[in-house]
Amino acid sequence: MFDYETLKFIWWGLIGFLFIGFAITDGMDMGVGGLLPFVAKKDVERRVVINTVGAHWDGNQVWFITAGASLFAAWPLVYATAFSGFYFAMMLTLFSLFLRPLAFDYRSKIDSLKWRNNWDKALFVGSMVPPLVFGIAFGNLLLGVPFGFDSLMRVTYTGSFFALFTPFTLLTGVISVAMMLMHGSTWLVMRTDADVAKRSANIGLVVALVLALCFILAGVMVWQSVDGYVVVSAIDTMGQAQPTIKEVTTGSGAWLTNYNETPILWLIPVVGIIAPLFVALFLSIKSKSTTIKVLSFVGSSLTIASIILTAGIAMFPFVMPSSSIPSHSLLMWDTVSSESTLGLMLVVVAFFVPIILGYTIWCYKKMWRTVTIAEIEQNSHSAY
Repeated sequence: MFDYETLKFIWWGLIGFLFIGFAITDGMDMGVGGLLPFVAKKDVERRVVINTVGAHWDGNQVWFITAGASLFAAWPLVYATAFSGFYFAMMLTLFSLFLRPLAFDYRSKIDSLKWRNNWDKALFVGSMVPPLVFGIAFGNLLLGVPFGFDSLMRVTYTGSFFALFTPFTLLTGVISVAMMLMHGSTWLVMRTDADVAKRSANIGLVVALVLALCFILAGVMVWQSVDGYVVVSAIDTMGQAQPTIKEVTTGSGAWLTNYNETPILWLIPVVGIIAPLFVALFLSIKSKSTTIKVLSFVGSSLTIASIILTAGIAMFPFVMPSSSIPSHSLLMWDTVSSESTLGLMLVVVAFFVPIILGYTIWCYKKMWRTVTIAEIEQNSHSAY
């Protein structure tokens, strides 16, 4: 059906698509959880906020599971190396994610304000820690991860947990959190009314402007002070996984090579700057028009996709560059599974992803409504 080289490229695109899908869908839930203490002042308002995502959050997690499984199956060396290098960060993310289902399921089991407030705090932590960690981790990918392989292809990681935190990686962490908060605010503007919607619009406007500014600053740092990676030897795009057989060099501004070679690609980071400005504009209008509200959400989704694509294209074909031994960097060409595995997985994904998209759209369509305080007060025994 497809040759090995084409399959490798398809899977690079598919994994990117799945992570963008996760960031847009589950990122919306995380943004709502992060906004909970700031847009909802009373328990009934917090219940309004939670009920906007309560019916969908676990379904949205499918994108994360699918993306993780695809990463494991398509790029096993990347999966293994990432968990070795970012082990404590991964554990921190997983333990924080444990708080989300517990908070959703247990906060309304006992009619106690203290009980609910504690679970709301847990939901906030479980919603904000993952995007912060993901953002910091991606910043470290752009800087390079200190790892290398021995003669038996056993990976050795020479970094430490606290070495993950640098000015640049903290900035990328802020960008990640800001994306989720902006996305959550546009969702709440669409799904709530009265004070909750107004507070969400006000916060979303500020966050969108901060996001645009931070994204520009990160771009300047990538151009001026972050050493990028470039493969200077021939690449066997049809070969099996042999990540140590190549020559890689580093240099300031090297991450912009793909953009300089194909100037039309500059449109993607430009959209990543302009889209949040439009989101801020739409949120500032404070219109009751459904069209304006939808446009703000679409603009937020486009922002997320553009920022992720900007980083992915800058790194292409690198997936996980090595700062210790640059020639051991993992590329999408030399770190993949076998041709038969990629082909079989493509058939599976071609069958299941449309199903996921189909039932997700159906669920949102059937459950779409504006969640109001009156509705919550009339259904005091609802799940959330």
